[in-house]
Amino acid sequence: MNIAFIPVRGGSKSIPLKNIKEINGKPLVYWTARAANEACCIDKVIIATDSGEIKEVVSGFGFEKLEIFDRNSENASDTASTESVMLEYIDNAGLDKKDNFFLIQATSPLLKSEHIDGMFKKYIESDAESIFSAVVEKQFKWFIEPDGGVKPVNYDYHRRPRRQDFEGLVAETGACYINKAGNVLRDKCRLSGKITFYELPSYTAYELDEESDWIIVEELLKLYS
Repeated sequence: MNIAFIPVRGGSKSIPLKNIKEINGKPLVYWTARAANEACCIDKVIIATDSGEIKEVVSGFGFEKLEIFDRNSENASDTASTESVMLEYIDNAGLDKKDNFFLIQATSPLLKSEHIDGMFKKYIESDAESIFSAVVEKQFKWFIEPDGGVKPVNYDYHRRPRRQDFEGLVAETGACYINKAGNVLRDKCRLSGKITFYELPSYTAYELDEESDWIIVEELLKLYS
């Protein structure tokens, strides 16, 4: 079974109840829930929340694959890890260890169903145990050292490559991860063993953490949704 798991909590310091704040005419969590529901590879979509208000909104989506999981309030605090609610659900749902567990982030509304299907295709065709969504960045990056100095991370500044010859770095988008339920239980982590990545379009890298992000992503949703 392939399970899409979308954790959403009621508390948010940056944007109160941001997971159901409207963006491009729909609550934020609607976009990833729709993507997961429309993905051919997904059998079940789980929205895990501690908020009655979020439950009410999500129940109105009418997605046939969607179910709501009442997450423990302890696993919805500011200090709780995403892994804690993943483990809570897997323990309670009695999943088979071989079930494929898709962790999907509600704050990545530019994720599409075809991205999820493409990512799963790469996952099953590879010999990797887990996979994450990513974008390829072509910027030259520097590490800030404790003394305030800097050193290059991904290139030799004495031999600056041409952009077209530069492979760049892979950066997690946080939008989607796939792993076996048994691996998550064993390692207490969303990623396990041999890891690969699935490249998404660069515009999907935006996340919604600040008010300014909302303006940018809303315009991108108008173009790509």
